Amino acid sequence: MKLNRLIGIISILLQKDKTTIAELAEKFEVSYRTVIRDIEAINMAGIPIASERGKGGGVYIMSSYKIDRTVLSSEEMQFILTGLQSLDSVSGTNRYKQLMDKLSADSAGIIKSGDTVIIDLSGWDKTGLSKKIETIKAAMENNETISFRYCAPNGSTEREIEPYHLIFQWSGWYVWGYCLLRKDYRMFRLSRLTDLKNTDTKREKRQVPEYVSDKLYHSPDEIKATVKFHNSVKWRLADDYENIDMNINEHGDITLNLTWSDTESFYRYIASFEDKAEIIAPEEYRKEFKSIIKKIYDKY
Repeated sequence: MKLNRLIGIISILLQKDKTTIAELAEKFEVSYRTVIRDIEAINMAGIPIASERGKGGGVYIMSSYKIDRTVLSSEEMQFILTGLQSLDSVSGTNRYKQLMDKLSADSAGIIKSGDTVIIDLSGWDKTGLSKKIETIKAAMENNETISFRYCAPNGSTEREIEPYHLIFQWSGWYVWGYCLLRKDYRMFRLSRLTDLKNTDTKREKRQVPEYVSDKLYHSPDEIKATVKFHNSVKWRLADDYENIDMNINEHGDITLNLTWSDTESFYRYIASFEDKAEIIAPEEYRKEFKSIIKKIYDKY
């Protein structure tokens, strides 16, 4: 859009003493003559842009024109660009790069050696994730619902939701919205969505509650158990339970008191540690898990 390009040119001229029309044409992927017309439009809007010919020449905002160039400090600008780069890591478009170009005169697509914070939100399958994110974003912008098949521990279900937030937390991407099947607000992990489509159906007008992130939330039928882990899996426990108190004995083994939503998912989690985890209490969970292990043993 021309307006976006004009804002981008002004932003670059505010941050650089001088630039060339050729550089602007390359950055915004337009012709030399288009940039000249843009500069004429900026001049007509009241921002005086001068030009110098020859070697070392270029275009610049006249020094006599007073405008605040320090709305954001360089550190604040870097924080913004870092956030935009993180979104660009999963974007299927050039939307965020174009926004970074408006904010910074430097090339926004290149991570420089001086950058102290780099955030990459993409997974192994960047293309599939990007398509899902763009589909959901389009639905939210158009106030429409989305439909998909959702794979959960208790089976697959067909869902239609009114999406309100795309969320990156717990090392994954989620969509949060009103589920028409459950008649309540739910969170869905994008990696478990298949057959995702925009329904072209408008969302209902609702009083949407504020989204609250709570990793420690459990369902009403939650279960509690004590588990001992071998010290060799401490690294994984540190990932899973960043702020939990770890009781470590003289051998380095770790005992944790865990709260889980249901026994089925709890047993799957314990089994993922193979022989590096042991359920200590309650006794009924030990016996039930032992029965599951025996069934697996008998099969093999």
